Amino acid sequence: MKFTLPKQRIYVDTSVVGGCYDKEFEEWSNKLVDEFIEGTKIVVLSDITLEELEDAPENVRNVIPRIPKENIESVLLDFEGQQLAELYIREGAISRNYEEDALHIATATIHRVNVLVSWNFHHIVNVDRIRIYNAVNLKYGYQLLDIRTPREVLDEK
Repeated sequence: MKFTLPKQRIYVDTSVVGGCYDKEFEEWSNKLVDEFIEGTKIVVLSDITLEELEDAPENVRNVIPRIPKENIESVLLDFEGQQLAELYIREGAISRNYEEDALHIATATIHRVNVLVSWNFHHIVNVDRIRIYNAVNLKYGYQLLDIRTPREVLDEK
């Protein structure tokens, strides 16, 4: 009997959506969006991501509406997420100047996604920071959060 995994729930930050129109990242961002459109993966969108996209160019804003609603899970930043983001800042994972990034990580953690994807190598997809985020998560009773680039979560075809 073949083991089948449930669909991955993948939290995307704004860099992934914008990456659809960035020469360096467009191949991988667009392939991931295609997987969301096909329904092989579920995109988890937070109110934070949607709010950030409001200021994006029109072509970037038009990426999410291409994904069928049944393949989108909407999540909200809540008080617990705000508190966890504050703990990341207090514990030195990230500075207050990049609180939005801490809010993304906290929201993904609180909503127990399978993986958070980003192209933000300085504050999010960074081995040293990931270790601190996960140390904070464990210290305060949360699960580990897998953080990757879109390229790393694509289905092999």
